[in-house]
Amino acid sequence: MDNSYLSVMSRKNQIMQKSVGINYDQYESDYLNFDYEAMLSEGNFTIEEIRKIQNDFGVGNTPLKECKNIAALARKVSKPGYGARIFIKDEALNDSGSFKARRASISCYQAKKLGFKGVIAATSGNYGAAVASQAAKHGLKCIIVQECYDSFGIGQPEIIEKARACEAYGAEVVQLSVGPELFYKFLLLLEETGYFNASLYTPYGIMGIESLGQEIIEDCKIKTGKLPDMVVCTNAGGGNLTGTARGIIKSTDKKIEIVGSSVNLYGLHMADDNDFNKKSFTTGHTGFGLPFIINPDRSDVPRSAARALRYIDRYVTVNQGEVFFITEALSVLEGIERGPAGNTSLAAAFCLAQELKEDQIIIVQETEYTSAGKHHQAQLSFARENGICIYFGDPSDEIPGKSIVFPKSVDLIKAKDLDLVSIRKKYLQNQFSKTKVLSNKDLIFLAEETNTDINFVTEEAKKYDIKVEDAK
Repeated sequence: MDNSYLSVMSRKNQIMQKSVGINYDQYESDYLNFDYEAMLSEGNFTIEEIRKIQNDFGVGNTPLKECKNIAALARKVSKPGYGARIFIKDEALNDSGSFKARRASISCYQAKKLGFKGVIAATSGNYGAAVASQAAKHGLKCIIVQECYDSFGIGQPEIIEKARACEAYGAEVVQLSVGPELFYKFLLLLEETGYFNASLYTPYGIMGIESLGQEIIEDCKIKTGKLPDMVVCTNAGGGNLTGTARGIIKSTDKKIEIVGSSVNLYGLHMADDNDFNKKSFTTGHTGFGLPFIINPDRSDVPRSAARALRYIDRYVTVNQGEVFFITEALSVLEGIERGPAGNTSLAAAFCLAQELKEDQIIIVQETEYTSAGKHHQAQLSFARENGICIYFGDPSDEIPGKSIVFPKSVDLIKAKDLDLVSIRKKYLQNQFSKTKVLSNKDLIFLAEETNTDINFVTEEAKKYDIKVEDAK
């Protein structure tokens, strides 16, 4: 078999279909439409079955903790009567140390059920440790493929720490330099081993997080006697927000505001050799959040189940210095030491809580473990070594890749809103590049995808001279 780059990439869809056991073609129709809900019913899991599987394998039922001291600090810079109660869902207490254990649990369960001997995941983040941990529980072999180094062989301390965790759970870790070789090597390994593709973006990877959304609703009712007003989700590839929102929707008829939060890394290219080690966050940033929300099917499966634009009500960014500051605040004010990436949503919540009244509730839906290279001090040291200027001042002056600015006073922590209307239009622009004709089913699908309506989609289609077929 020809294993050249072009040949392997040309076999991508066949490799993917075989490695996940899903025939994506069956869900597609018309020009752009595909049956998203039918795809998410793969495996026929109920949310109750998912929770039982997770409970049997060390996942879920994490505590909801109130951050009273951080909320009190937010009230000091809020107008009178404002400053919502802030809670964190402490997902760091899952066996592998993050909410990603929920995603891995269903993928590994399904791999075992289908008779696969092992699983493979391409990830530089917490998901690798989650897959390795769950694979160990199911007696599956595991390979984790990481984008770890720049061309000088220098690896980010956070990614190296995650490799250590994966190896501790018995996985084989394949580390690569930044660039297109990651996906090529991933496909090649899937083909050579015949292992299951434990992708973040299969239906199994999203179903597993629905339990988190359901637990948030249940826990909040038990602790406070009412529902949360707002849930803030760190957003990267979109699965975290998608699964959480779906779980919330299945648990209550009341509208809960879903806010996505990403670290602002504007100007840094995620696949650029020079920029790779200039960033201090490997996930939860705009380098993933924006490309994936505009084009979710850029993932490693033909149709991604992570589609944040369907569920997001508001999208904000915070700067690196603000997240590091809040990470330190969580430690010294609440006695809870957690990793910075998971605190992206907490930094946003600190600001957003000031918009809500004191009796309202805002929930940060995940935390992550911290250790060695994942610790914020290790990441800041690495930033200094790479020429990043670090100082206290106004975080709005921060330039990604050049500086990290801690707030000199807490009133300077400001979450910045992204324009969701513009993002929706860019999503549609991507879709319109694939066709010159839309069916009525396509219009309905695109309205659901953008969380708008048919009129919005039709007006945008006119700008690109897209023909809309008459109803049949």
